[in-house]
Amino acid sequence: MNDHRIPTVRLGDDGPEVGVQGLGCMGMSFGYGPSDADASRATLERALELGVTLYDTADAYAAGENERFLSPFFKAHRDELVIATKFGLSIPPDEPTKRIIRNDPPYIRQCVEASLRRLDVDVIDLYYMHRRDVRVPVEETVAVMADLVREGKVKHLGLSEVTGDELRAAQAVHPVAAVQSEWSLFSRDIEAGVVPAARELGVALVPYSPLGRGFLTGAFTNADQDLAAGDFRRQQPRFTGDNAAANAALLDPVRTVADAHDATLGQVALAWAQQRARVHGLPVIPIPGTRKPTRVEENAAATRIVLTEDELTLLEPIAGKVAGTRYADMAFTSAGRE
Repeated sequence: MNDHRIPTVRLGDDGPEVGVQGLGCMGMSFGYGPSDADASRATLERALELGVTLYDTADAYAAGENERFLSPFFKAHRDELVIATKFGLSIPPDEPTKRIIRNDPPYIRQCVEASLRRLDVDVIDLYYMHRRDVRVPVEETVAVMADLVREGKVKHLGLSEVTGDELRAAQAVHPVAAVQSEWSLFSRDIEAGVVPAARELGVALVPYSPLGRGFLTGAFTNADQDLAAGDFRRQQPRFTGDNAAANAALLDPVRTVADAHDATLGQVALAWAQQRARVHGLPVIPIPGTRKPTRVEENAAATRIVLTEDELTLLEPIAGKVAGTRYADMAFTSAGRE
């Protein structure tokens, strides 16, 4: 068994020290079909043994059930880990394809109190605005979040899927520790504006879906054919129909690099994401999601893979060739507003 602990990095100028790779916990309760609760609990424990200390959830994941599921683990290891959760996005249980976004002050206060109850903790380590409600000035939203810090309910602030300009506006109100956005071999739109702004302001980048929601691992090639009916990846354009077939062909250079390192496709994708820190000069903490201890071991091992400049050059063109957008409606992403 490999017990090599991953290195640590500070979560931005204002944030806590965390492992250089975190864990996305959404799939343990939501989004990717049925889950084995015992395997998920074992995954949480194994991740911590390997030095993974940033655990990511949200109130939107299974209408708060993901926070409840994680609560016993968080309480058992409260001083060893960093709890990240989010507000601002809700998904009606009877309309799983619908997204409701709210950033108004009363809603934020309602959400933080509910998350504190579900998590059964006194303070949230990292509290994200999950999605940007364009009807509310970002400065107003962050001002309320800053009040939560002063009140001792939240330690650090994060933003998800914001533009570079929105990040700058937020930072002018209160220090932001981290920006979370999709960033992978398949999704690089944030490099145009968000990444330079984060580097300039001393904010960490937390890439979600660094494995392309599993597609970059080769785990599936067509969502309609390979995934269960309730799996939300069937709603994402790049994973279905002709797009899926075209994108599957883009994995060939990833296989070439994986063979050279005796690694998996997923490990190469994660190594690429980890090396964005050196390429762009800022802290980068990917949060791959998994529900199996063996996968978290595989993911953590990717932090020890260093891709050569030739290998990075081979992988460079992939994102520009991807067919289909990462969401059917990109208005809810930073790319949709840049």
